[in-house]
Amino acid sequence: MKLPRSGRALAAGAVAVATLISGGSMAGAAPAADTAPAALAAPDIPIANVKAHLTQLQSIATANGGNRAHGRPGYQASLNYVKAKLDAAGFTTTVQRFTASGRTGYNLIADWPGGDANQVVMAGSHLDSVSSGPGINDNASGSAAVLETALAVARSGHQPTKHLRFAWWGAEELGLVGSRYYVNSLGSAGRAKIDGYLNFDMIGSPNPGYFVYDDDPTIEQTFQEYFAGLGISTEIETEGDGRSDHAPFKNAGVPVGGLFSGADYRKTSAQAAKWGGTAGQPFDRCYHSSCDTTANINDTALNRNSDAVAYAMWELSR
Repeated sequence: MKLPRSGRALAAGAVAVATLISGGSMAGAAPAADTAPAALAAPDIPIANVKAHLTQLQSIATANGGNRAHGRPGYQASLNYVKAKLDAAGFTTTVQRFTASGRTGYNLIADWPGGDANQVVMAGSHLDSVSSGPGINDNASGSAAVLETALAVARSGHQPTKHLRFAWWGAEELGLVGSRYYVNSLGSAGRAKIDGYLNFDMIGSPNPGYFVYDDDPTIEQTFQEYFAGLGISTEIETEGDGRSDHAPFKNAGVPVGGLFSGADYRKTSAQAAKWGGTAGQPFDRCYHSSCDTTANINDTALNRNSDAVAYAMWELSR
């Protein structure tokens, strides 16, 4: 998640030499019918696979100055890792280039063949870390869950009615630069084809909460149904409102939603009673710090939220 407005690094305008991805499309996601065939049910996302991606991204950061920040070798290596997995799985991948703060940045877009190109369901997460740490919760957690969901699509041969697209954003920590560049590059026609954009930024916080974006009612209800099935009471996400990559989509009129497990706000006693964990402590004590490593992840939250990514992508793309 990018820095609060008071501490956010200013990003240079997104000038750019872009390899433009195919214009996606989606509109009006509807709740899934109760009689949907079992074959359309979302798969369980193996937590071991998600954690294996986190281990790889940690290793990349360790080998590249301890971070995976915009314009640094660790970011490029992170992008290469994700892209190689997607290419091998049969996705059509596109790297989109932009400039921010005097450095070249990259977005990675992956399209799954098939589905109505005028109805796109899209999931995304920022792949960059801050320069002060490896960014494993913020935001390798979201990036790994989105990646493993995409790979689950390929493993299952899923062919929904709508078109599936996945994205990993650059320079989020500089002020949502990569996602804003992408949204602007689509033009009004391309943006109108996106039925929904789902954002996943920090979903494995060590003292986790279960927060759901309340922007689009259909997307919000889809996540609420998933967590209700687990007996988990959620809360509306407010800490990161407007501070992550859903904001450029929302500002452009695209329906958005997403999940969040908390950053540097402190868990209340009521929240600890509901979710467990420690009252009076931050949801993520290592937010934007060097200790945001693989040791800074709550496996239960990561597992639940990863499954929720898949559930929503399957339900909203029927």
